[in-house]
Amino acid sequence: MNSNLPNHIAIIPDGNRRWAKAKGLEPWVGHEHGAEVVKQIVKDSFGLGIRYFTFWAMSEDNIKKRNALEVKFLFKLIGKIFEDFEKDSYTHDKQIKVDFLGSWESMFPEDVKEILYRIKEKTKNYNKHFLTFLLAYDGKSEMLKAIEKISGEKPTHELVKKYLCTKDLPAVDLVIRTGGEPHWSGGFMMWDVADSQLYFTETLWPDFNKKELDIALGSFAKTQRRLGA
Repeated sequence: MNSNLPNHIAIIPDGNRRWAKAKGLEPWVGHEHGAEVVKQIVKDSFGLGIRYFTFWAMSEDNIKKRNALEVKFLFKLIGKIFEDFEKDSYTHDKQIKVDFLGSWESMFPEDVKEILYRIKEKTKNYNKHFLTFLLAYDGKSEMLKAIEKISGEKPTHELVKKYLCTKDLPAVDLVIRTGGEPHWSGGFMMWDVADSQLYFTETLWPDFNKKELDIALGSFAKTQRRLGA
């Protein structure tokens, strides 16, 4: 892999609802457009040679705090997106292992969970690229669950990592947050982003494209990562 490229990109895609509001559209139209962007950016990233791509698709608060009608639509949209995803030969052609992390197993409808289980099973033996969707994910909840599992053992970096839901993922090299609000949310992957380079863009997620991705990667390539040294 090109040494100027990150091994692992994580994306916080902010701005779907603001994009829709600015155009006088219903919030779910922004989510639909945002979903199409995900498909393309995943292909663009893997096409460049990036191995790990992690996408925060939904937080716990997205389910708990948004109105029931929008949440119902989000579940329907996720089901439709991954039904289409399952039929597409792309993951098999490119040998992409797909995983879903977060509290989705306890918070998602059964019909959506069945689709996700099938995708995990069909791609579990691939190892060329790794595509992870964070669904009903919250970094603070992830850390609390890890602490509960440690239960009296002397904590080390390796031990904490072992009990995170992201235990099989390498450290994140580059985090991209869209939407023009340069803040963190929900303790996002707090352990895995400890030494990450952060890239914030004003662009709302539905307008994010290959050109924007190239700018983010260019910023990463020209920045010296000292990792605390």
